[in-house]
Amino acid sequence: MNTIETSSKKITSRFRRALMCMALLLGPMCAPQAQAQARLIVRDSLGLGGLNLTCLLLGCKVVEGIGDPQGQLFVVVFPSLLNPVTALLKLSLNLGIVDVEIDQTVKTLDAYAGPAPSYLTDEAPTSYYGATVWQGYVTQPATTLIRSSSARSTFNVTGSGVTVAVIDTGVDPTNPVLQGLLVSGYDFTRNSNGGSEGSDVSTSSSLSSAQAAQVNQRTVAVLDQRTVAVLDGSGYAAFGHGTMTAGIVHLVAPQAKIMPLKAFSADGSGYDSDILRAIYYAVKNGAKVLSMSFDYTSYSQELASAINYAKKNGVVSVASAGNDGLNEKVYPGALPGVIDVASTSNSDVQSVFTNYGAPPVWLAAPGEGVMTTYPWGTWAAGWGTSFSAPFVSGAAALMLGANGNCTTSNVASGLAQADSISDPQLGYGRLDAYKAVQYCHQ
Repeated sequence: MNTIETSSKKITSRFRRALMCMALLLGPMCAPQAQAQARLIVRDSLGLGGLNLTCLLLGCKVVEGIGDPQGQLFVVVFPSLLNPVTALLKLSLNLGIVDVEIDQTVKTLDAYAGPAPSYLTDEAPTSYYGATVWQGYVTQPATTLIRSSSARSTFNVTGSGVTVAVIDTGVDPTNPVLQGLLVSGYDFTRNSNGGSEGSDVSTSSSLSSAQAAQVNQRTVAVLDQRTVAVLDGSGYAAFGHGTMTAGIVHLVAPQAKIMPLKAFSADGSGYDSDILRAIYYAVKNGAKVLSMSFDYTSYSQELASAINYAKKNGVVSVASAGNDGLNEKVYPGALPGVIDVASTSNSDVQSVFTNYGAPPVWLAAPGEGVMTTYPWGTWAAGWGTSFSAPFVSGAAALMLGANGNCTTSNVASGLAQADSISDPQLGYGRLDAYKAVQYCHQ
């Protein structure tokens, strides 16, 4: 009798909730029309089958799974006539629904570019771990400041055996410096294998007629003028961003593997859901470091859950602190267990654009005029905490790699062995890769 009564109550409760949802949709509280579909991230303890039944009642559609290990997390869309907040309320009232949040749009980080640094055009060919690079790349001031070369030579560490997942705009798979280091990645913006950002444009650059030119607010690249003209628009504001951040990881940890996870389009925008998919993909496919040069301005419970899952599986998460020049929290940098990285100049002065405040900032790294790889086998200099974070990601790879002697649980403590700078609001100071690796050898 008790079992029958309980089942009856569940059925009654479900119909009651359905009626309440229909009232929300049809009644006077219904929101005005929106221009786009309401995209939501939904966790349903009943899995895909339960969510499909709920959407049958409510008129929503399950687009795809996000790849969480429980198989409970999905992207759901409602028709454009429904306001996202109303859609969220409708779903949250249903049986099995654990969590619902709006699938917010996230941006890669902007910071204004300065003049092209002199080392950007230092084209002298230099051998660097099996590839020929420009001398300016390996001798730039940032590498001297963080003592990455000394760390590698003294402790015989290169990042070998470690895969760094770069969640960004993708990576140019034809780049001669990076192509031999890339492992299988994924393009979450197109749901296809690879993770290349080359499919975002239909142009190329000729180095024979190239010169340093500004291609967006934060990047000065060595490109011919025809290519600059093609990229000079908001639709390409972040093109090359992923190849640049990957090149910085390689600069510090030259034998670490790089997993290109394309969660952002060439304009620098991406969905929360694609970032979550990238995190779960990285953990599943053996990455040991997440390098994340983007931020959310508002907290996401599912982002926190994904980062926590990565931590439990021995993955180090590194994120940029943001470029608003404020003492503020952004995510994932401010989440527990994430190494939040601010920016300093090549003179060890806090960058004007960097966010600050410790916590959440753990430490800083160079982020002004950083020379790195760019699509089409050319080079660029970048400004922003976007380019500070991968220095720390690379240092983490050195610590975890062959001969590194570190475990993921003490990487943060090792990175805290940083060089003191004048501003205490930047956490433990500016990254010192030598001290970080040395910490693992004590």
